[in-house]
Amino acid sequence: MQHQVVSHEEWLAARKALLADEKEFTRRRDRLSAQRRELPWQRVDKTYRFDGPDGRETLGDLFAGRSQLIVYHFMFAPGWEEGCKSCSYLADHFDGAAVHLAQRDVTFVVVSRAPLPEIQAFQRRMGWRFKWVSSFGSDFNPDHHVSFTPDELTQGSVYYNYTNEPCSDEEAPGVSVFYRDEAGTVFHTYSTYARGLDILVGTYNFLDLVPKGRDEAGLSFTMDWVRHHDRYPDDGAVHGVATGSQPTVAACPACASAAHG
Repeated sequence: MQHQVVSHEEWLAARKALLADEKEFTRRRDRLSAQRRELPWQRVDKTYRFDGPDGRETLGDLFAGRSQLIVYHFMFAPGWEEGCKSCSYLADHFDGAAVHLAQRDVTFVVVSRAPLPEIQAFQRRMGWRFKWVSSFGSDFNPDHHVSFTPDELTQGSVYYNYTNEPCSDEEAPGVSVFYRDEAGTVFHTYSTYARGLDILVGTYNFLDLVPKGRDEAGLSFTMDWVRHHDRYPDDGAVHGVATGSQPTVAACPACASAAHG
């Protein structure tokens, strides 16, 4: 890389100027977070049922005694050999966070449309411990606009991220948030999709600090470089531990769309 090199004094002046912008961004982010919390809620009247490690559960059961629930909509349709590689990239950040979220009255659960045995086999392979349930046979995914019917796909566009846009894949990623009051009533408070999920990717936050950044210019879509963590080439080893072989991996159309959203 070629880059401007200056004296310490010039570097310090430039760094302080950027720090002022960083602080303003932080304050703006705090204001945006407050606006998010102030959104009106919608009551969830439909009964959704899920299959999970604790048996058959309703949406209310997934709160596990807490009042707040975060659901990650993981792209994994029935019959897929494995879950989406980009969702897996995000999921590599979940286990550590879930422990801390529980201390703040928040339960974190992952939901996919694949049947539970398919989910559990993939989860064992990836070594994840977070709670992952199946919405197979329910309306939960389509009601939250992360699964699409063949008829919808045939029409050439689907309703995703609060607009109609082209899509060729039956699944899409997202996060939905719910609140449960003392009477047991559940409310949908927030959902986000596409680039709205960026904040969940700790690796991206680290990459944003380094000189090359995310280094994704020229790729067919931003996450094209991502693999399941057991399928990076051996030269991508971390601390001397090989991460596995790298087969050819097809691009995920929905992830490509989400990456640009």
